[in-house]
Amino acid sequence: MRDLPDNGPVVMVNFLRFRDQSADGDGTGWDAYLRYSANTAPLIKALGGAILWSGKPEGVAIGPPSTVLWDYIVLVRYPSRAAFLDMVTSADYARGNLHRENAVADHLILASTETFSRFPAR
Repeated sequence: MRDLPDNGPVVMVNFLRFRDQSADGDGTGWDAYLRYSANTAPLIKALGGAILWSGKPEGVAIGPPSTVLWDYIVLVRYPSRAAFLDMVTSADYARGNLHRENAVADHLILASTETFSRFPAR
């Protein structure tokens, strides 16, 4: 991602599959993800970013049926790729990221160029 152009806002599309039990034994994977989110949301806001949407996928609408669906999807807008990289390499993020690691069995993040948004640029 570091080699991609950094021409403005980027939306990170997060696909998550949670563990039944958090890897640290402190509740479920969802519980651990909530702890991660509580740490990360202020960092996103401080960068000028925003959580645009999150939800639970219910099934395949168009395309081949999948035997494995993601548990949760989150769209997060950052003012730039550099802002995202600054956040995920910070000590503050690293402290909270332990909860994400305990929460997820699998996590995919797609960096997406914004071509249209109903949300105003900051």
